[in-house]
Amino acid sequence: MNKHILPKNALISVFYKDGLAPIVEQLNRLGVKIYSTGGTQIFIEELGVNVQRVEDLTSYPSILGGRVKTLHPKVFGGILSRRDLESDNNQLVKYDIPEFDIVIVDLYPFEETVKSNANEQSIIEKIDIGGISLIRAAAKNFKDVMVISSRSDYKEFYDIIKEKDGTEIEDRKRFAIKAFNISSHYDSTIFSYFDDGNTAFKFSMPNANILRYGENPHQKGIFYGDLEGFFEQLNGKALSYNNLLDLDAALHLISEFEDTTFAILKHNNACGIASRNNLKDAYKAALAGDPISAFGGILVCNVEIDEQTAQEINNLFCEIIIAPSYQKEALEILKSKKNRIILVQKESKLPNKQFRTILNGVLEQDKDLAIDLAEGMKTVTKEEPSTQHLTDLEFASKVCKNTKSNAIVLVKNKQLLASGVGQTSRVDALNQAIEKAKHFGFDLKGSVMASDAFFPFADCVKIAHQSGIKAVVQPGGSIKDNLSIDYCNENKIVMVMTGTRHFKH
Repeated sequence: MNKHILPKNALISVFYKDGLAPIVEQLNRLGVKIYSTGGTQIFIEELGVNVQRVEDLTSYPSILGGRVKTLHPKVFGGILSRRDLESDNNQLVKYDIPEFDIVIVDLYPFEETVKSNANEQSIIEKIDIGGISLIRAAAKNFKDVMVISSRSDYKEFYDIIKEKDGTEIEDRKRFAIKAFNISSHYDSTIFSYFDDGNTAFKFSMPNANILRYGENPHQKGIFYGDLEGFFEQLNGKALSYNNLLDLDAALHLISEFEDTTFAILKHNNACGIASRNNLKDAYKAALAGDPISAFGGILVCNVEIDEQTAQEINNLFCEIIIAPSYQKEALEILKSKKNRIILVQKESKLPNKQFRTILNGVLEQDKDLAIDLAEGMKTVTKEEPSTQHLTDLEFASKVCKNTKSNAIVLVKNKQLLASGVGQTSRVDALNQAIEKAKHFGFDLKGSVMASDAFFPFADCVKIAHQSGIKAVVQPGGSIKDNLSIDYCNENKIVMVMTGTRHFKH
């Protein structure tokens, strides 16, 4: 196997030309004969570098509106020939085929065209055929051919040929791996487009963001995906693994609310959330829910952050603030803490599928998109809910849905009073919530309770009643639902059922 290869011929045909000039000029200095097509050929000629037209090599012009340019044995034979195989070499001589040692080809911007909301025919025309074939052929023959398949790799390749005047097998194999990753993602993107988003699990992410570490410092962490598609970062340090988990939880929670709402999260759960007529009041009500846990938390809201709210926020140490926008004065205030991460949420659609690695495989499920609205709640007690009850029950159910199971959420006047999170017993979750609410001085009289799953016994509604809670929302579905309903009827408590369980593990 050849270790070092001095290149003789290079094929260059790219969509993006930026960053290409230094490579072309270095190849020219090394005496490499360059073959090219169309716009790339013109670009190279304008650099004052001699270039051979591919159509002169193949004796065929670009045809079918550019759909066929490089699909020819004289091109692919020169890429795929095995230099250490005598029969291959003999055929190259017989058919006058040049050996291509370097292939620089990128792909038509299919993904970008889809994002631009172009019509279907324009999108179809951006499905690359020749380019993807050239990349795969060159990557397959990495023993003899160096493939550069993305403009993001131009600088690294330039440094290699400038330092070594050629390529080493380790370089060629590394670039081949990159090329197969790009081709895999490209095909997955095309499949997803035609499948209307109903895609089964396909782990194909070209953007690997190396994180400071994983969940703990001794664990490595990488995020595969397009962070810039969801956020614009205006201030602060790089996002961590745990930051991203909290942000995911924060965005899913805040997306449930249309009223002006502010939430504070810690370890993927809301420690405070409230809806009010103005953002400052919503923030203060959210903070009151648990001012201790809010320290170092994730702050999220669904409207622009104004100067008055920013002044209140600035009194709190928090890791991240994310909002749709910021007033200029608000941003100046919030940026006064240099490590505080400030993000602008972009209008991006979250995927409808969820994946989790387990054992030696992957779990896939539909995302829980069910929202428990007041009009869909069924009253199962003699006592009817008031308008305020329904408003708070809907609020509580949305928060509960986004809280780790077993979950109990206590709400009053569209403010989270407390929650019991991730308990092995629903009774423990309720007791935890009640104790916490009382610790921060809340009066539970007239409040409501939400549970993410049914009550198999009447114990929870009894504890709730004894604490002053007047209305309960739960999915129902237990064979012993009547026990809880009977207790509520005997004690004039409202109970509504949604028919939808919201486990979150």
